[in-house]
Amino acid sequence: MKSQSVVTDLRRKVFTAIARVAYESEDVSSDLEEIPFLITPDEVPKYRENIYRERQIASERVRLAMGLSLRPANKPVHITAGVDKSTIAEKYYEPPLMQVIPSACDKCPDNEYYVSDQCRNCVAHSCIKSCPKGAISIVDGRSFIDQSKCIKCGRCKSSCPYDAIAHHIRPCASACGVKAISTDEYGRAHIDNEKCVACGQCMSACPFGAIADKSQIFQLIQAIKKGDEIVAAVAPAIIGQFGAKVTAGKLKSALLALGFKDVYEVAVGADVGCIAEAHHYVNEVTTGKLPFLFTSCCPAWAVLVKKYFPDLASEVSEELTPMVATARSIKVNRPNARVVFIGPCAAKKLEASRTTVRSHVDFVITFEELAGMFDAKGLKLEELEELPVNFKATGAGRGYACAGGVANAIEKCINEYYPNTEVKIQHAEGLADCRKVLTLAKAGKLNGYMIEGMGCPGGCVAGVGTIIPPERAKAAVEQIVKESQEALPPKEMEDLAEKLSKMN
Repeated sequence: MKSQSVVTDLRRKVFTAIARVAYESEDVSSDLEEIPFLITPDEVPKYRENIYRERQIASERVRLAMGLSLRPANKPVHITAGVDKSTIAEKYYEPPLMQVIPSACDKCPDNEYYVSDQCRNCVAHSCIKSCPKGAISIVDGRSFIDQSKCIKCGRCKSSCPYDAIAHHIRPCASACGVKAISTDEYGRAHIDNEKCVACGQCMSACPFGAIADKSQIFQLIQAIKKGDEIVAAVAPAIIGQFGAKVTAGKLKSALLALGFKDVYEVAVGADVGCIAEAHHYVNEVTTGKLPFLFTSCCPAWAVLVKKYFPDLASEVSEELTPMVATARSIKVNRPNARVVFIGPCAAKKLEASRTTVRSHVDFVITFEELAGMFDAKGLKLEELEELPVNFKATGAGRGYACAGGVANAIEKCINEYYPNTEVKIQHAEGLADCRKVLTLAKAGKLNGYMIEGMGCPGGCVAGVGTIIPPERAKAAVEQIVKESQEALPPKEMEDLAEKLSKMN
């Protein structure tokens, strides 16, 4: 399968190496120490100015993949320091989830205008005329911007007829919809964890791979090796992630080869939530008891509301998210099972660990991390046996993976089971867009609406843990929605939703 980038290739190599150590190693510390040399085996660097920096970065990736925090740059800390805490059969996580690897950050310019070699030193000098601070002059035959005077207004760029003035913003900062990324004293990117909602878009945006989240694959594999009853709950966005020929039956075969006992479809949990939120909207919003209702399935969106619009937090639906509803339904029938949510989202790792509502989710891994586990076992998914699957989700639940799919599914349920009910829908994707919609809601402009928020532009199919481009993932999801035997969940699922919500 064609990779997305060299950065994702390097991440996958680390996950593969970590998984291989977890499955095979008899001396974990020594084998973890070896990984940076496996990633950079030669004396000639491939990606950085020297092999020592490459190995330093790989060392920090190893720590993050083990759930450990980065080492301080000014103290002698061993690569495997504290590893005994994470070599367990339980999820292990040292906050924060997202971290900037200092040695990997290239200190990108942050909000800076500069003149490129496209400047023709024209007679008009419109850039000089447009600058309100006199920051532009002619130096060596072309325009020059004095950064000490520049106020970043952008008028010079707008006025240049040759588009010779470039505006550079850190890719990670540009991708962050909550402005949680700034510059530290050394010029490197810095994440303000008080602002961050863990959507992971900064990680996707960084072309140097300098931002990474923490993984649970090592601990998961330890639980598998221990003999625990490990079951997979796969998000609907998984379709197509491992190749167009990798069917649900082949995927099940691959998961069983890793040591999972069974596979469940998270879209069933979405069906439960769909019916419950349709009922909630009809009985609470259309009657005027609530001004509007926010969907709850995206954890980054839910945290955004609670952090930045706390007075609206009560409007976030209290219905179970698809992940939690699925995990709880699994444990009704398999009380000893340990549920692993496999999806596209990094923020789900935090949702599964929250203390306010027990998630019943024991581990969370992304598609990218799962690919590392497949590689460690040498599995070629297209060649595996086609096993029978008993997936029962409807098109409505499976459509949750795409932006707008949640609100669309709820609207269809309302039209089917509560006819003649007027439904008002608003959806937002990407945190910047989500903030705009929340501002409108706070101002009373969206009263009576069902409001869907997705932290990632495009929805779950564009999550940071995906493998294939979002447009391909969206097309794959839309196809399985069309092929679903049932379009909508039965209204009787309201009873199941109530039962699951009361579980301890």
